Amino acid sequence: MSDFTSNFWEIYISGISLVGIIACLVLLIITGKMKASTAADNTTGHVWDGDLREMNNPLPRWWSFMFVFTVIFALAYLVLYPGLGSNKGTLGWTSAKLHADEVAKGNAEIAPIYAKFMSMKPEEVAKDAQAMAIGERLYGNNCAQCHASDARGNKGFPNLTDGDWLHGGTPEKIKETITGGRNGNMPPMAAAVGTAEDVKNVAQYVLSLSGSPHDSARAALGQEKFAVCAACHGADGKGMQVVGSANLTDNIWLHGFGEKAILEMVNNGKVNVMPAQGQRLTEAQIHVLTSYIWGLSNK
Repeated sequence: MSDFTSNFWEIYISGISLVGIIACLVLLIITGKMKASTAADNTTGHVWDGDLREMNNPLPRWWSFMFVFTVIFALAYLVLYPGLGSNKGTLGWTSAKLHADEVAKGNAEIAPIYAKFMSMKPEEVAKDAQAMAIGERLYGNNCAQCHASDARGNKGFPNLTDGDWLHGGTPEKIKETITGGRNGNMPPMAAAVGTAEDVKNVAQYVLSLSGSPHDSARAALGQEKFAVCAACHGADGKGMQVVGSANLTDNIWLHGFGEKAILEMVNNGKVNVMPAQGQRLTEAQIHVLTSYIWGLSNK
């Protein structure tokens, strides 16, 4: 692990770069001074195809000058730009700064387009065709990787087109989620529930809450043990948006359906992360994206 925390590699790479550049210049000087033995007619004595003779002419000056120029250019580049280990270069250039500048320039150019949307409520923006076209592209670039291109989600990633919202589906809550992200945590609860049989009984009771196929005898036994789960999911199992707990009475199963999926959740728990977008998107972009996502489930 020390290889990745010491400065060995930056010294190693810097050394190779400098040695390589200097070696090219030394090679040019040495080869320029070397004299090959030639005949009186300035040929080396090598003959091909009967009459094709190798001459011993020096390299063209323009080629030598260009070779020297490339060496000088390489050295100047290493002085001006970060190319020697941790040296930042005299210009202070970084790819991160270049990216940030380009993003800022792009945002400034499109600011007039977003300006009119900022004065509108999300419900109004959701009815604007131009805003929704922009929102669709924002969604495709920043959200579709997890929630799918049609926004119907994947296993472990919520469907944004229905009315099921762990933290609430108002424009304010959606904007809050996009801006600051979310950390969902279902802790392992098997030890708190009781024995393995108790956990199975609770799983059957959870299935009964949504009218799913279940063992009614086991479900009756699991109802009392469900009190451990009620702290987050509520006594009626409908969840609580204030803590982002799931509604167990519908047929929306974010992490899988059936006894096996419920047992895995109770035994092992689950941690889900919705990354914050507040540092990546401007306030105006988040406003339009919020309106677009709100509109998906409020058509």
